[in-house]
Amino acid sequence: MEELIEILEEIQPGVDYTTCKTLIDDHILDSFGILSLVSEIEDAFDIEVAPAELVAENFNSAESLWAMITRLREE
Repeated sequence: MEELIEILEEIQPGVDYTTCKTLIDDHILDSFGILSLVSEIEDAFDIEVAPAELVAENFNSAESLWAMITRLREE
């Protein structure tokens, strides 16, 4: 999870990713940020994020992102 937080901070600095649960809802991550994030996490965690995974529920918090990454790594 620490590596994910580092990636998020590179893409959008100045956010408390450990507590924020509204990254998408509050437009903290925009579409460009999401695309950058997907590319970074695919490389960092050796996963493929399918278009079906690109829903707000998976990207609204670091916790939900980590759950998605963990699930995809197990598949």
